[in-house]
Amino acid sequence: MRLLFIILALLTAIIQYPLWLGKGGWLRVQELERKVASQQETNEALLARNNALQAEVQDLKTGTAAVEERARAELGMLKEGEIYVQILAPNENQPHVKTPRIPDRVGN
Repeated sequence: MRLLFIILALLTAIIQYPLWLGKGGWLRVQELERKVASQQETNEALLARNNALQAEVQDLKTGTAAVEERARAELGMLKEGEIYVQILAPNENQPHVKTPRIPDRVGN
């Protein structure tokens, strides 16, 4: 009787091994579920970024406000008649800026 119990216990352990520690076992399934959840979060963040970029592209294609904003921010462009004012910190040196010569208009 005792030998039968030991044999059944060993067979049960052998049968349970693949379920818990095998290639398709519970531990592997939980690890894969964590990876899937992490990848879904990454995908959602990338989707949000793509949507924002798509909206910016659409705005650049249809509107002039976005183009004007980029020209001001990235290229330092001004509208005609505007004056650019830069406020320096108390200990900051004056920047060396070359201003282009604007030719006098003839006509109008």
